Amino acid sequence: MAGKFDTETWVAASAAAVTAIGTAGFPKALTDAMRAVVPFEFTVTFAYYRDRRPIDIYDDFPAAKRRVMVDDYQEGPYLLDPFYLHSAAPTTSRLVRLRELAPDRFYQAEYFRNYYVQTGLAEEIGFIVDVGDDVSVVISAMREHKAFSAKEFRDFQAVFPFIEACARKHWVGLIEDFAGQPGSEEPRLPKLIDDAFQSFGRNLLTPREAEIVEYTLKGHSAEATGQALGIAPGTVRIHRRNIYGKLGVSSQGALFSKFMSSLEEL
Repeated sequence: MAGKFDTETWVAASAAAVTAIGTAGFPKALTDAMRAVVPFEFTVTFAYYRDRRPIDIYDDFPAAKRRVMVDDYQEGPYLLDPFYLHSAAPTTSRLVRLRELAPDRFYQAEYFRNYYVQTGLAEEIGFIVDVGDDVSVVISAMREHKAFSAKEFRDFQAVFPFIEACARKHWVGLIEDFAGQPGSEEPRLPKLIDDAFQSFGRNLLTPREAEIVEYTLKGHSAEATGQALGIAPGTVRIHRRNIYGKLGVSSQGALFSKFMSSLEEL
């Protein structure tokens, strides 16, 4: 790691993180160590377990941004978040840019245009860590004004084994924090998403149409949706027109709004 960042600062910060394991100060100490490697403006750590609502373990947002990044997120948009969708157990601990997880039309999709754009972020990188018991945590490094460079990403990769080891040590037994949330003992993440999209149609949509709504709102193009479902892109577009007619909407924005409203009924 020599030459990549200030070694003396990193050693001190990483030592402080290790010392803080098992204490309430650990999340801040860990992200301070991350900032000693690569600077970034904001961070949030969410815990994910099966179909349960994500838990905000730690964040350093100002109040206004926290309403969007945490409070609004937990009300439903998390269901369309690539980090959430790629953190379901079993998962692989890894470092990844949001854009690497996102579908091909993510940045044109309504999740991005109606929700994520409100965050004002230029880029988000996630440290996805499997902490055991089907629980994963995603420690996000967020920038408002510029994306992370290739070198900065490599510097994060160099310290990822340390971040992972500390996180796994500190958050062992994190599953207990989900004990008060409703949910079954069997994995139900796909079923939760299916229920949301099925209830969204209020018995107006066919199962195929509900699938197409799901792919559309997650940010998949007609081509990618067709490939996933084994149908032609033109057929996907016909289904979309029929869906809009049945639901009385004329745009993806209206479709997204109806879907978000339907989550309140689950």
